[in-house]
Amino acid sequence: MRSLFGIVISYIFIGVVIILAKHFERFGKEASRKFIHIMLSNWWFISMYFFENAIWASIVPLSFIIINYISYKRNLISVMERKSQDGLGTVYYALSLLILSIITYGITKKPEIGLCSTLIMGYGDGLAGVIGKEIKSLEYKIGNTKKTLAGSLTMFIISLIIITIFSSVTGVNLWLIKSIITAIILTVIEAISIKGTDNITIPLSACALLFLM
Repeated sequence: MRSLFGIVISYIFIGVVIILAKHFERFGKEASRKFIHIMLSNWWFISMYFFENAIWASIVPLSFIIINYISYKRNLISVMERKSQDGLGTVYYALSLLILSIITYGITKKPEIGLCSTLIMGYGDGLAGVIGKEIKSLEYKIGNTKKTLAGSLTMFIISLIIITIFSSVTGVNLWLIKSIITAIILTVIEAISIKGTDNITIPLSACALLFLM
């Protein structure tokens, strides 16, 4: 019953985030998208509170792989879609949550690593996009993807903060130098990922690096 209640709470939470995102549309489509991107990463807190195994933890992200793909094709949830579709970013987001649920709940039994990885994707990548556009800084290009120094620096700082908090709360002995190296690697991965693939490359890379560290 607890897990079933968690499913209901999850859908309510996601619905509230999408509704609130409507208010951010006044600042532009990208603002509403980034709000959703950042806020939905907090779903993992709900997941850890209510779910104890990979099956229950996977239900919500699995359902949103389907929902987000339909939205991508038919603009079902307009607040989270770009005007010019340039990748399956929203689908990758849900897919990464599904993979992390299977790995951290089912295989390793360490959902806290899934939490850290998801928050890095949500807050690190999300705020990098926002601050990168708001603050004038050096621009650089990798392939066809434009990045800014401010955005990359934001990604690095947020990743480092989240990893440091994760280390202190969980008692995992991560030396500062290891945390810095991990944050640098994730920043590089964010910079070279194209067309929404950072929504899967960042969290899965973060998960792997945290296990290795």
